[in-house]
Amino acid sequence: MPKNHGSAAWVYTSSYGGGLVDGDRIALDVDVGPGAAVFLSTQASTKVYRSPRGTSSELHARVSTQGLLAVIPDPIVCFAASRYRQVESFDLAADGGLVVLDWVSSGRHACGERWAFHEYVARLRARVEGKLVLNDALALCAGDGDLQDRLGRFDVLAVLLILGTRLRERAAEVAARVAQIPLSRRGEQLAAATPVGEGGCLLRVAGTSFEQTARMIREYLGFLPGLLGDNPWARKW
Repeated sequence: MPKNHGSAAWVYTSSYGGGLVDGDRIALDVDVGPGAAVFLSTQASTKVYRSPRGTSSELHARVSTQGLLAVIPDPIVCFAASRYRQVESFDLAADGGLVVLDWVSSGRHACGERWAFHEYVARLRARVEGKLVLNDALALCAGDGDLQDRLGRFDVLAVLLILGTRLRERAAEVAARVAQIPLSRRGEQLAAATPVGEGGCLLRVAGTSFEQTARMIREYLGFLPGLLGDNPWARKW
């Protein structure tokens, strides 16, 4: 938990070796109290090593009234022949705020690996005042067809959720910016925004470059440093 100039708690998770090996199972519970704010991230990308039996990660979080939770990890990097499953579930008070980023890269280009893993499955669920408003899933399985052929030129897939009445205007701004992106043949990024709940937004991005996708996401989250009281990207990315 590094020091920062704001009032929010910054928490960076880590593990031995910086990644997951076959059979690893990680579970994390987070409670954000009334009026509190948390920025939850990682030190670097989460590497998933060769794993015949598979690896998994679970995050369950609750955000109380006027609370704020921002889950902004670095991307998942699945090595060749790896298997990874992820479940994230959030229970949010109506007047709270939630920002969640999930993203996965195509793998280790320098080693000749590109979409060479066996399985990546991520599920994102969100409830507001106990009501389910989002149940989103992404499944990339080599058994369903060659992943490199299916994903073509894209090297990163990202999902960004902005939810809660205190972030309603921010979600609307992101949706409006995405709607203004001009269509172009074989563009470097594809983006689409979907309404979630009352005033929330789910952004999906497919990008040809991690750097460009990261820059785009950081621009869309330009409001976050103001809520945290400090800039978490000042010395990162």
